[in-house]
Amino acid sequence: MIRKILHVDMDAFYASVEQRDNPAYRGKPIIVGGPPDSRGVVCAASYEARKFGVRSAMPCSQAARLCPSGIFVTPRFEAYRKVSSKIREIFLEYTDLVEMLSLDEAFLDVTQNKKNIPYASQVAKEIREKIFEETQLTASAGVSINKFLAKIATDQNKPNGMTIVRPEQAEQFIDSLDVSVFPGIGKVTLKKMHALGIKKGKDLKAKSLEILDQNFGKSGRWFYAVCRGLDDRQVEPYRERKSLGAESTFQKDLENSTDIFRELSDIAEELERRLLQKPFPGKTITLKVKFSDFTLKTRSLTEDYSFLDKNELYRIGSKLLEEFILGSGKSIFPIRLLGLSLSHPEASSKNSQIKSEDEEDLFPSLF
Repeated sequence: MIRKILHVDMDAFYASVEQRDNPAYRGKPIIVGGPPDSRGVVCAASYEARKFGVRSAMPCSQAARLCPSGIFVTPRFEAYRKVSSKIREIFLEYTDLVEMLSLDEAFLDVTQNKKNIPYASQVAKEIREKIFEETQLTASAGVSINKFLAKIATDQNKPNGMTIVRPEQAEQFIDSLDVSVFPGIGKVTLKKMHALGIKKGKDLKAKSLEILDQNFGKSGRWFYAVCRGLDDRQVEPYRERKSLGAESTFQKDLENSTDIFRELSDIAEELERRLLQKPFPGKTITLKVKFSDFTLKTRSLTEDYSFLDKNELYRIGSKLLEEFILGSGKSIFPIRLLGLSLSHPEASSKNSQIKSEDEEDLFPSLF
């Protein structure tokens, strides 16, 4: 049976909610994040702001330079979660196979749908219309036979659009794509692909599995499959994020404590940026340290509140790092890797606790 997969993505979600709730913001370049003179990052930008080159994850200071007329708005995650819950309710009217990727994005398997609608494109059309009717917000959608094709299709006609890639169109569609739009291909991988003469989907398909394995490791097999339209991943309705983290491996092992704590500050800032993109109510923070001899150590602390701010992440991370300096019984230097992650506490307790774990497989798997 050919599957019918939808990918639905809200348009400039956080910024659109702000424009909906505040009429004075409509038609204006709205930047969710800030303030502009902070070290924070943009977590969303309206389409009016995007015309100036403002993008999510960009430093707020850079966004302010690109868009001097931009209006910086403090994120209201509770409001965004409320709208997200309403959107999910609409999805569940059509299928129980809903995989929420974030507050504003989801995969749906509508091969067998609750309303017995024969065409996936009609399901997508109804969902988008209902979202607008109940939230006054627009959504874009991709419709195809698997997750890979549906997700890429969504971006072809944003905002407030829909793209359908039928089975007989898949090969031609992929062949014509720039590989830069393939999920999993970032700046480093893209540069490597260009060096190999890979710019379009058809160029990627021309490379053998052996060449892709040699140059891209495990990802090579993924690239080999998806450029042929092969993706058998199922829509996972009960997928739950268990951790969220950030880490950095240093080109040269760090031996100066000033450098180490500076890197920890940068990692805390990166983790805050990821939290802005995909809010995660983690109450356990874990510090990961890998030494030059590849020995791995972790320290964890659980509080009765969620960590959301880079300053708090850095404060707790520093406290945990001092555990290595003061309580490890040996010098912590040199260090080749540092990481911070958030997860849910293993046991409910209102008392803070510090734990030490030396097993790498206990560290959150997102790293």
